[in-house]
Amino acid sequence: MTTGKINVSVDNIFPLIKKFLYSDHEIFLRELISNATDATLKLKHLASIGEAKIELGNPQIEVRIDKAGKKLHITDQGIGMSEEEVKKYINEVAFSGAEEFLDKYKDAGKEAGIIGHFGLGFYSAFMVAGKVEIISKSYQEDTPAVHWSCDGTPEFTIKKAKKKERGTEIILHIADDSTEFLEEQRIRELLLKYNKFMPVPIKFGTRTETLPKPEGAPEDEAAPTREVDNIINNPSPAWTRKPTELEDADYKSFYRELYPMQFEEPLFHIHLNVDYPFNLTGILYFPRLSNEINLQKDRIQLYQNQVYVTDNVEGIVPEFLTMLRGVIDSPDIPLNVSRSYLQADGSVKKISSYITRKVADKLQSLFKEDRAAFEQKWNDIKIVIEYGMLTDEKFFEKAEGFALYPTVDKAYYTFEEFAEKVKPLQTDKDDKLVILYASDTEAQHAYIEAARAKGYEVLLMDSPIVAHLMQKLETSKEKVTFARVDADNLDKLIAKDEPQISKLSETEQDTLKQQIEGVLGEKSAYMVQLEAMDSEAAPFVITEPEFMRRMKEMQQSGGGMFGMGNMPDMYNLVVNTNHPLVGEILQTKTDKKRQRLIEQSLDLARLSKGLLKGEALTRFISRSFEMVK
Repeated sequence: MTTGKINVSVDNIFPLIKKFLYSDHEIFLRELISNATDATLKLKHLASIGEAKIELGNPQIEVRIDKAGKKLHITDQGIGMSEEEVKKYINEVAFSGAEEFLDKYKDAGKEAGIIGHFGLGFYSAFMVAGKVEIISKSYQEDTPAVHWSCDGTPEFTIKKAKKKERGTEIILHIADDSTEFLEEQRIRELLLKYNKFMPVPIKFGTRTETLPKPEGAPEDEAAPTREVDNIINNPSPAWTRKPTELEDADYKSFYRELYPMQFEEPLFHIHLNVDYPFNLTGILYFPRLSNEINLQKDRIQLYQNQVYVTDNVEGIVPEFLTMLRGVIDSPDIPLNVSRSYLQADGSVKKISSYITRKVADKLQSLFKEDRAAFEQKWNDIKIVIEYGMLTDEKFFEKAEGFALYPTVDKAYYTFEEFAEKVKPLQTDKDDKLVILYASDTEAQHAYIEAARAKGYEVLLMDSPIVAHLMQKLETSKEKVTFARVDADNLDKLIAKDEPQISKLSETEQDTLKQQIEGVLGEKSAYMVQLEAMDSEAAPFVITEPEFMRRMKEMQQSGGGMFGMGNMPDMYNLVVNTNHPLVGEILQTKTDKKRQRLIEQSLDLARLSKGLLKGEALTRFISRSFEMVK
């Protein structure tokens, strides 16, 4: 037996490992399973190139709890280690076995899918264990097995072992403050979290399998059973396979495997697969999304060579795509670094751009292949696309080809299609195309009907970022402006060369304005505007000025002018001087009747706008019954 001191640069590395190496102690299991996977993949590679003259079989990793002995065993059937290799890889803490292996086999080694470092990864075991043992036998013939042991100090012992089969067994003597890792449910939870898709089968316990009944067995006789290895992971998840090998049902099945609590199937998927200038595979799914920006950072899972790393992909996946679900697997993404580092890293920028392009290309192909089906999905995916158009210039350019603009009549157009359709009627005297829209078809119904009466088309733009999106479109298009149907009277929204002539003189208009303002009172929220309009148009209309309302909406949803979100809503009371009722109000001789007509007309306008509530609504109903009598 040999004893010695582990070669580290500080007197005792173990307290540092326990406190600072990882933020979460549970990560030890991921590291040890990764090492076992490495050892197995190395052996498979050596066997494939003829350097290991062995019967490979179907190697697997076993995790076993010895609750009575307070031990956790992790055993692989991989490459194993000789005494010299144990001294080198375990006692020289800074050395990486995987690095040496990759250096030796270079490109061929990369194809073998080596996960990472053995050195410090192994020492994460001391975060939960007071003592760790390694029993290992190399795949090389005539190499004796070795038994290494360390009690959490730099002192170790190493001696020969009786192990006959190749591979390595790690035995963790679980510390008193970490007994949670002796619970079957806890270990199962960690294996499913970090190792669910590792490329080597992982056995954890056994399960009972029901066998078919023998022929002629009585009906009431129970079917025979047998105990079989319980393989807890899926070594060949969908993203590791070629798209040509998969059917739509395979992608849906994998989605259910990723998200067992999600009962709705995804709308469609995007398979990522690139090996130059970086390595990346994965599958992204478009779920049905509500009309809200809900940037959850825990829907897409990041893996490195099938080892789970994190579910926070911020900085790697473009922000607007964090609303999607799925898996990304890349050995080229640096781990455990700050967000600012990720944003500056060249590989990460390329990966982010690639993902954006693939998503845009997929959306374009879906649009071209089956436009009707794409239109049906639009309301479920539009929030991702609209947010992407706002935040990513390259995506904005590509989205021109598939972003849709539905009308209130549920017809869908691209921007170019819609602009071409409405140009003849909705171009104003300054040659500017005015695109009318509504954000709520119920609340703005009267205004929509007024626009329809003039032959105008009205878009339905109801997402929470619509104000920002319109601002972006107006700055990127020449001579285009958006106006909500209730922003002003239609003759002003789409001003033509032939303005209406008022039936009232300027003196009559001044008198009428004073009469209306007198009824409204000094504290009124309405600015009175007298406009010469078509006599068939409504006598009183309440409008919200587009600019101020839009700036307020932008501030509320993030951005826009400072302080706008705290401003009260602003309304204009537009009075049609050409309507017969307005003329009647002006000619009414008694103040009481005039006030009643103004109040009733104002309340009807407020009712149309959805602003008549509470006490004011009660007064309106009472007054209406009196007028009916």
